[in-house]
Amino acid sequence: MRSDSREEIVEVFDELDACLKRALDLSFEVLSTPEALAMLGRCETLRRRLPAVEHPLINQLGAQAEEAELGGTLRFALAQRLRITPAEASRRIREAEDLGARRAVTGEPLEPVLPATAAAQRAGQIGPGRVAVIRSFMHRLPGFVDAETRQHAEAHLAGLAAQHRPDDLDKLADKLTDCLNPDGDFSDDDRARRRGVTLGRQQPDGMSQLSGWVTPELRATMEAVWAKLAAPGMCNPEDTAPVLDGTPPEQTAQRDTRGAAQRNHDGLLAALRALLASGNLGQHNGLPATIIVTATLKELQAGTGHGLTAGGTLLPMSDVIRIASHAHHYLAIFDKGTALALYHTKRLASPAQRIVLYAKDRGCTFPNVPGARLPLRSPPLHPVCEMPHHRRQRPSAGLRRASPAGRTRLDYPQERARRHRMDTTPTPRPRPTPHQQIPPPRQTPPRRRRPRRRTLALNPSGSTTRRVASRC
Repeated sequence: MRSDSREEIVEVFDELDACLKRALDLSFEVLSTPEALAMLGRCETLRRRLPAVEHPLINQLGAQAEEAELGGTLRFALAQRLRITPAEASRRIREAEDLGARRAVTGEPLEPVLPATAAAQRAGQIGPGRVAVIRSFMHRLPGFVDAETRQHAEAHLAGLAAQHRPDDLDKLADKLTDCLNPDGDFSDDDRARRRGVTLGRQQPDGMSQLSGWVTPELRATMEAVWAKLAAPGMCNPEDTAPVLDGTPPEQTAQRDTRGAAQRNHDGLLAALRALLASGNLGQHNGLPATIIVTATLKELQAGTGHGLTAGGTLLPMSDVIRIASHAHHYLAIFDKGTALALYHTKRLASPAQRIVLYAKDRGCTFPNVPGARLPLRSPPLHPVCEMPHHRRQRPSAGLRRASPAGRTRLDYPQERARRHRMDTTPTPRPRPTPHQQIPPPRQTPPRRRRPRRRTLALNPSGSTTRRVASRC
């Protein structure tokens, strides 16, 4: 692998741009049918070879670029810069790791992890579909297959890929897997490497696709749950009072017109709702594991529109009303202004106040942080930050709640007696000497003074001003 100068790299890419522009300006009306098909073949060859140019660039960024320089992880940086989805960015990164050139710790060049596949891609013989089949085949091989056999299998499959379509190559890969593992022996590590469940993007109708691979243990668990909750007549949302426990009556089971897949869906929903209602999930990021939905009063009154969950899911208003019928509510009223201020070095907001903060700002409002407005489900730490800046939140006096005594004073979580002390460790009383007496501590309560709250506000121009406001 030779080292080229910056001027040569820029010159080559400029020539590629110029040649492509000339190709875009061509008219192909003079070509016959065989000639047009031949030109399409050459276009496909160029399209297949182009990812081989990207692999060393991606690997170089992954090896030498810091997250602070990229503005986040490499996956996030590629998705933002290239305007592609995070899933596509992850696919390109993983493909570059398998097909791109590598370097040893000492600096000497190494061949790619899949050398035959990488060579076929550089020659324009295979495209992304066949590359995905080969990579999936190599990752499915059990651990007892030695390195030499893996190398021969990869080279054989790469040779077949140049002659077959991706769907045909997938069948050939399955046959080759049976030849290498005729007994179907897979270890726990092999199954653990393949496990995973993915929740797809929400579609315009609100539905989402669930896909993935489950372990035998999860499959056995799901079968036991579905045997109970997915039986005919159980957990039917069409019933006025769905049967959730015991055996459903015979009439209820007979009028159940749902299919097996629909019963599985409703049974899984009932099981997850029961788990949330049990309270056994504990807390997540300082809040109880629960469903948080925000909606406007106008949409609630009209019964139309959508509510937004903490995970970013849009819920139809009918589902919001049904969920809210057996939930604990938090009412937040906003009057154009700020409901919460973010000035403190320690997270002092209560769970209820954090819920209101999410309902107002839809996530973190830390300035100039790429991807800062993350869902509430995400960890309170962004990639480019050394510290969790969410811990600087403090509720403002503008947000009040009624106390048990009927007062409207904001319930600050910090101790009032130590408001202005940096060290909160109690100072021990000195022990008296044999000839010394220490008077008892003062029993008279201190004089109550009206406290003052000082806050810092950042002007749009960037200067800092100080406001002093009394708290009632």
